Order: sequence, then structure tokens, then C-alpha cells
Amino acid sequence: MPLSAEFLWYIPNQVTPGHRGEPVTADHNSLETLASQAKALEDHGWKGALVGTGWGRPDTLTVATALAARTTSFEPLVAVRPGYWAPAHFASAAATLDHLSGGRVRVNIVSGKDDLAAYGAAEEDQAERYGRTKEFLRLVRRLWTEENVTHHGDHYRVTDSTVTPRITPRPGRTHPTLYFGGASEAAERVAATEADVQLFWGEPLADVGARIARLRALSDELDRDLPPLEFGLRVTTLVRDTTEQAWRDAQAKVAAMAANTTAAPDQHRGTAVGQQRLLDLAARGEILDDNLYTAPGEYGGDGAGTTWLVGSAQDVATSLRKYQDLGITHFVLSDTPYLREIVRQGDQLLPLLRD
Repeated sequence: MPLSAEFLWYIPNQVTPGHRGEPVTADHNSLETLASQAKALEDHGWKGALVGTGWGRPDTLTVATALAARTTSFEPLVAVRPGYWAPAHFASAAATLDHLSGGRVRVNIVSGKDDLAAYGAAEEDQAERYGRTKEFLRLVRRLWTEENVTHHGDHYRVTDSTVTPRITPRPGRTHPTLYFGGASEAAERVAATEADVQLFWGEPLADVGARIARLRALSDELDRDLPPLEFGLRVTTLVRDTTEQAWRDAQAKVAAMAANTTAAPDQHRGTAVGQQRLLDLAARGEILDDNLYTAPGEYGGDGAGTTWLVGSAQDVATSLRKYQDLGITHFVLSDTPYLREIVRQGDQLLPLLRD
């Protein structure tokens, strides 16, 4: 039997409209628009949503706070970057939101490169960047669970630090869950020792299974002193009433992407290991496993939009169950138009995934 799973969505926290084909352009990032999505998530069976981060986008924690105030059960998965936030400052801000929202905060630590100079951070090589991330994760967890914390590390220092308000322990949750992504060797060593949940993008089942096995072995090798690492999948899910309609719409979307892009496919290739892994999948076939569509990455799709799971609700549910069988227990799904797909997939897909 598959392990019990949680299902979240994605809130398009963007300054510029049109994210991944989203048709809403007027007030696309207004409180009313984003709150309508958060409320729809509550009404249609979703646990919450990832709120993305990056310099030049609305501040993630501010958006999450506003959405928490407009909802009653919606749980924001707040993406943050070490370097942009100091650990004690972030631990205090997140603890405050967790207190005000009744324990609804989740945190996604993002360690990839950003516009460091714009917010005053120094350029770092990979070892320094992930060393900082490891220290950030460990210190934030201590600040949430201990009092009078003193830490003098390579990147951060606090002395006799107590965060208030204190995080209230809840059943199965002593503090906000710490999600983390990254596919490089340095990233995997951080995840194996410090993260609560390792997030993968939409890779084939065999690849995800191999990464889970590797991370579990690495956790043992590095003497992880936390509860066992959990695993999550962040992927685009294109669901329609029939398999045939889903593939027609998926191919039409990719054709529109191809018509609108002015760059050659290779120009979309990122330097991050995880992004490169996704882009390389196209060389293995346009459709992998039963319905993992790799063509979007050839025409500008990136991140969770590089590969899509395509099909009827039953097709996509069957695929997601296979990821569950591998050990995935946290899913972050999305497609556009965002509001329409929150409702469609909440009503058609989620019931097929309930234990």
C-alpha cells in the first residue's frame, strides 16, 4: 500500500503576469486574486501551496502572511533563501506567522543562485553556499526548539538567542516542516543531514527511486540525528476529462511555447544540476514512463514546468501512486490557468489519491 501523502499546490508569486501561460493579467498578483486561489485550495481538498521566492518577486513571507489571514486552514509553504535572511531574523518572523496562523507554516529552503548583489550578499562558490545553507537549517531548527541558543559558526553567530513567540509543538510536528531541494552532491549532503523533506522535480520513476535510495544511504553514512528524511515531488500535472484531450492540450501548449520562444533550446539550459537533469531527459524520449512529457523543457519550460504528467485524472493518479510507492509523501502540483486547475484537479484528481 502507498504511504499516506499530502497534496499542495503553487501560488504564482510573480510581478510579471503570464506565468506558465496563466491568462489572468489584470491584478494578477493582487491580494484578491491570490486570496481567491488560497480559498479555492481550502474548498477543493488541498493542504496548502508553495509560495515561490526570488529577488524581483513579491516578498514571500509577506504574501504568505496575507494569505494566512484570509484563510482558515490553508498552509503556506514559504520559500526563503539563506543570505537574504539571517537565521535568527527568519526564525523569529516565521515563528510569529506560525503563532498567528495557528501552526500553519511550512518552509522551503532554496539554495540556488539568485541576484546576490542586489540584496547585499557576497558571491560564493558551491561549497560555501551549501555550507551556509547547512548552518542556516541547523541554527533555525535550534532557535525554534531551544532557548538561549549560542552558535558561533563559519557563516552565522548568535549569543544567548531566544526566539519569541515560541513555536507551539503540535501532533507530529515540533516545528514548521523544513523542505529542501537540490540535486548536486553538495545539496544531497545537506538534505541527508538537515532537511525534513527533500523535494524532487518531475524525473522518471527509476531516477527518483535511485535518488531516494542514495539519500537514505547517505543519511546513514553521515549519522543523521533527526527523524528519517521524507521525500516530495514538485511537478506540473496537466489533467483533462480524457487521456486524448489531455494530450491534445499538452501538445497545443508546447506548440504555443515553441512559437513564442526566440531562443534555441540550449539557451534555456540552466547551470543548476537539478535543472540540467530535467533538460537532459528529452534525449531519452518525448514521453517517459507512462505519461511524463519532456517536450516543455525544449521550448522554455523550466523548474517544475520542464516536465509534465499528462492524462486523465485516473492516468495522473496512477502515476502519482507509483511515486508514492517509491516513498514520496509530499506532492506539490500545479497547472494553468491556476484557479481553474485548483478546482478541476481538486475535484477530479485528489479523490483518487485519498487513502
